[in-house]
Order: sequence, then structure tokens, then C-alpha cells
Amino acid sequence: MRPAGPLRHHDLREEDTVSGIYDEPGLYELSCAYRDVPAEVTALQSWFGDAGPEVRSVLELAAGPAEHARELAARGLRATALDQSKAMCAYAAERADEAGLDLDVVEADMRDFRLPGTFDAAITMLNSLCHLFTLDDMVAHLRAVAAHVVPGGLYVIELTHPADHFGPASRTSSEWTVTSGGTRADVRWGGGDDRIDPVTQVTSEHMSITARGADGKTRTITDVVPSRFWTLTEMTGAIRLAGGFTIEATYGDFDTTTALDAPTAWRMILILRRDA
Repeated sequence: MRPAGPLRHHDLREEDTVSGIYDEPGLYELSCAYRDVPAEVTALQSWFGDAGPEVRSVLELAAGPAEHARELAARGLRATALDQSKAMCAYAAERADEAGLDLDVVEADMRDFRLPGTFDAAITMLNSLCHLFTLDDMVAHLRAVAAHVVPGGLYVIELTHPADHFGPASRTSSEWTVTSGGTRADVRWGGGDDRIDPVTQVTSEHMSITARGADGKTRTITDVVPSRFWTLTEMTGAIRLAGGFTIEATYGDFDTTTALDAPTAWRMILILRRDA
């Protein structure tokens, strides 16, 4: 677990309840503190090493707090974080500035953006492509990313594993507890009575985060987050329709030993190579 750092942009107040998780970047980052971001970035760099030329620049899409982009910047890469949320972009820029990191932050739609220059690689983490609800959305996104990745470069996509929806039991937990900077947070994201729409494959995920500071004050945030579930077959079709990328490898974890169909696989990670 990597501590997410102290809460920012707000104070804990007694029984304070608000809605809108993407307007609360500090709480969002805290809820994801169970992730080992440095280890995941090490895996990313290992995959980048297979791309051929040295990867010096990386674009993170739907970056949110941009933890992976910040870690890449800390390792000396030219990193850019793109997100549609003004609050997330401001938070990512502030955290990077506090750490003395050179991070470019761009507020833009991941389906339609234009940045100067190109990147050696791109990444989308934490199942952030769940915010693309239709095939047209996904194709537009892939074309936009392809226009910004050099020939032979990689695009690494992390999605939820299909077993979370098709298996007898989910491989990831919908409830967990994290502690960071003296604050304890109880998180619930999805699960319960949330059901996937069999036509649209969109789930309205009910989520809540209750954060308790060392002083006993509590802050709770609740939200309903629409999320689209993408299968490997659908992703393969979207990639072919979009053009520009070819699937080079798939994994079920942040390593090269867990196959996507392994019983221990808990993510669906796609490694795409930009066509020459």
C-alpha cells in the first residue's frame, strides 16, 4: 500500500456530507491508497522497455490525481496528465508542484484532444475507460491517442477483469479501509444491489467514502458513478475499427506471469503497439 498523503483542499468537519467524488480529489486519492503505484510504474517501465527505443515521454489519460504520471515524472520521464475534471487537474498540478516535479497537466476530453508533439507511450489506469459508454466514444478515444503516440510506441490500458461481471464471484472487493496521514477512510464502491444494464453494459455504481481524522472529525462523500463494462472482444473490435494500434499482449496483473485467463487474474491489462 502506498499512502496517498494528507487530505487537501478541505478540512474535516463534524458529520460533513457532500456528493461528487470527482470534485473531491483528496478523498478520491485517499480511497485508492491501497494501490502500490511505484510497483505498478515499475511494471509499466518494464513493458516500455519492450517497445524498442527508450521511452522518455508518457501521456496519462483520464489521469485524475495523476499518481502514475507523477511517479513517472519523479523517475525522470517527461510526463503529461490529461483529465476532463478541473478539480482533478488543479489537484494534480498542486501535488506535482509541492513535490518539485515537472508535470504538464491538461484539462481536456479524452475522446477529442490535441496536444503539441507526440509521446513515446500512453497509459490509462484504474479502469478509467469505464467513462466511455459507447463504441463511438471508445473509437474516438483510441484515434485521439493514436494521433499522439509515436510509431512503435505503446499504449497500456488497465480495465476491470471480465470475471468481476461474468464470474461466480467478483475478484475485487467493493468495500475496503485505508489509513493515510492520520486519516482513516472506509470506502464502498459498487457491489451491493448495483446491477449492470444488460443492454448498455453500464452500471450505476453507488459509492461512499467516510474519512475520520485523528481529531475524531468525520467527512463523508457519496455519489452514483455510471461505469461501462468492456469485454476483451469489444475492445478488440474497437481497436480494429479505430485503426492505429495492434494488441501486442494481455495480462491479468501488473506482471508478465499472470495470464488474462489465470484464476488469479484480477485486472484486464492490454498492451497496444502503435502501427508504424
